[in-house]
Amino acid sequence: MQTLELKAVDKFFGELQVLSSIDIHVEQGEFAVIVGPSGCGKSTALRMLAGLEHPTSGEVFGNGVPITDPDPKRVLIFQEHALYPWRTVEQNVGFGLELANIPVKERKKRVNEVLDKVGLDGFQSYYPQQLSGGMKQRASIARALVMNPEVLLLDEPYGALDAITRLTMQNELLKLWKGSGMTCVLITHDIDEAVYLADSIYVMSPRPGKILEKITTGLPRPRNRNSSGFVEIRQRIMDHLDIGTYHI
Repeated sequence: MQTLELKAVDKFFGELQVLSSIDIHVEQGEFAVIVGPSGCGKSTALRMLAGLEHPTSGEVFGNGVPITDPDPKRVLIFQEHALYPWRTVEQNVGFGLELANIPVKERKKRVNEVLDKVGLDGFQSYYPQQLSGGMKQRASIARALVMNPEVLLLDEPYGALDAITRLTMQNELLKLWKGSGMTCVLITHDIDEAVYLADSIYVMSPRPGKILEKITTGLPRPRNRNSSGFVEIRQRIMDHLDIGTYHI
């Protein structure tokens, strides 16, 4: 499994500074969440951990080794499911294995196992247009998990889902992560989602993004969203983001 680290990272796109002196350290098997306003550089930081972007200055590491390129051990899941409409669920989920020349029998076995884990057993022959939004995201997660990644990077994966489906998917993600040993880093605008899922939360400022605070949640799972500890952390984040007081 992998530790992840951004050290003193700055990022410019031309004259525009997106990130300023970012320091993030995620332990092996930890569930970390980055939360902040739109345009603060959250997704840019995540893409650096995936090896898809590079810092203007500073360093990015996986297990102490500089991250310079994508690696199949680090899988990135986007908000849009990005399933191929002409391929079935089984074919979509097994696409990476196909590219890796995994034999058909082994590929089918691994795909069926992961589809069962994400609640899509029986939907192997369905096409993306036949699935609900939540089912499409399950298929996207299955496509990542079938590669046995060490790191799961998630860029606002539930942003397009309705509220009830989003809550369901949060619980399903925790079930898949728990005991897997995977290191997870999630980007979200949803403060409740951050507190519900995270071991640690990095709160970012508006652009150029800086880390305002790293919050270690320390809350037992499953988490009660109305507990005093949950509400306290939620309010700390809201205070940083200057979006008012939360009343219960």
